[in-house]
Amino acid sequence: MKRQPAWTWPNGKRIAVVFNVCLEAWSDGKAPGISPMGNPLPAGVLDTMAISWAAYGVEVGIHRLMDAFARHGAKASVMTNAIIAERSPQTVKAIAANGHEVLSHSYAMDVIPALLSEADERKNIERCTVLLQKAAGQKIVGWLSPRGTSKPSTPALLAEAGYRWYGDVFHTDLPYVESHGNKQIVAIPLSYDVNDMPSMKYGHPPRIMLEAFDEVIEIARAGDELRIIDVTSHAHIFGHHRGAYVYEKIIERAVAAPDVWIGTRAQIADHVLSAAST
Repeated sequence: MKRQPAWTWPNGKRIAVVFNVCLEAWSDGKAPGISPMGNPLPAGVLDTMAISWAAYGVEVGIHRLMDAFARHGAKASVMTNAIIAERSPQTVKAIAANGHEVLSHSYAMDVIPALLSEADERKNIERCTVLLQKAAGQKIVGWLSPRGTSKPSTPALLAEAGYRWYGDVFHTDLPYVESHGNKQIVAIPLSYDVNDMPSMKYGHPPRIMLEAFDEVIEIARAGDELRIIDVTSHAHIFGHHRGAYVYEKIIERAVAAPDVWIGTRAQIADHVLSAAST
């Protein structure tokens, strides 16, 4: 087990909560691999239901979730496919205008870095950066690949492109700094203990996510380790009324907790880089 770092979270807190919102879309003519429909279509048939279902996140879900964050003064890291900056730039602009971090989630959910050549991956990173920065009006400093699947060379390409952090990291609990040549990038792990996807895949009621959050917080408080608790929702899943209601309950509890620091992934990267330089 790795040693705990010498630093703590801002304000001396030992527990950090990060609200991640996935704002996802697929390339033209592509559909999500999952949807609420249990009966699969024949091979080669475009799943228009799944496309329409996923579009709810951009049209409605992200806005409902942003309203929930605004009511409690909390900020999120929003994993945004760059294709959304082409289709709905006003949505990306609204996310940034509300003080949330816009981070790149590749061009679309079907554009996975692990499947690209190095030349195509460079082009994809540049394309995403330009599209999202133009729509958001803010520098894009973070990257998390669809399904968290990049290549060993991806962090170096992101550092070269000026990114401060990436999140395709699952082998550790806490962030750390990687050096690639004369560039540094923070690797920030993503945990799955508090995630809305089980509601989608297994039919769990949304309140299970609130129960998971309460349990994870209790476990964190019982120990003495530095902790990050990721609270991850998908705008097309928990952006609906029932899921958003539960997600807001989690936001409310985290904001009210005196022993919790709430920050975006960009803020975590800045904090870790600052600690590493002292």
